[in-house]
Amino acid sequence: MLMATFQASLKTLSGTPGSLTELVSRMNRYACSNSQRGRRFTTAFIAEFDPASRRLTYVNAGHNNPILRRQSGSIERLEAGGVPLGIVEDTLYHMGEVSMNPGDWLAAFTDGVVEAENIRQEEYGEIRFIAMLNSGVMLAPSMLLNSILTDLDRFVGNAPQHDDVTCMLLRAV
Repeated sequence: MLMATFQASLKTLSGTPGSLTELVSRMNRYACSNSQRGRRFTTAFIAEFDPASRRLTYVNAGHNNPILRRQSGSIERLEAGGVPLGIVEDTLYHMGEVSMNPGDWLAAFTDGVVEAENIRQEEYGEIRFIAMLNSGVMLAPSMLLNSILTDLDRFVGNAPQHDDVTCMLLRAV
């Protein structure tokens, strides 16, 4: 229900003109009005990509920091933003901006990916996630995503999972 409410508010509020920070602030105010004093909150990574300028503008509202893997192999974390939606009504959000050059990869993922545990209660972790990302940069995005999810399934085996596993990959061409 929380995600359905989030999606509906995003669709409604994104129709109002303004910057990404204004959109996220409006979404936060709405979330705070329904958050049971901060007990129900949502993390979010909201971004816009302009293909003409190759600029990605974003606000990270308490979500796992997406990984920007440059064609050179260097890693950048997309951290600009603020706290999760629904916690502090009057919080300020900051917008980040990066250029995406051919061969760069953006990986946005939920904590259920990197915190997935195997039967020994070991976490999959960001190091393994980044290694999988690095090993598949020559693949099509759908093939790399399949490779990562297959590796994750192999890692966790039959261990029960307690969180969602969501991952989005974008390759600049």
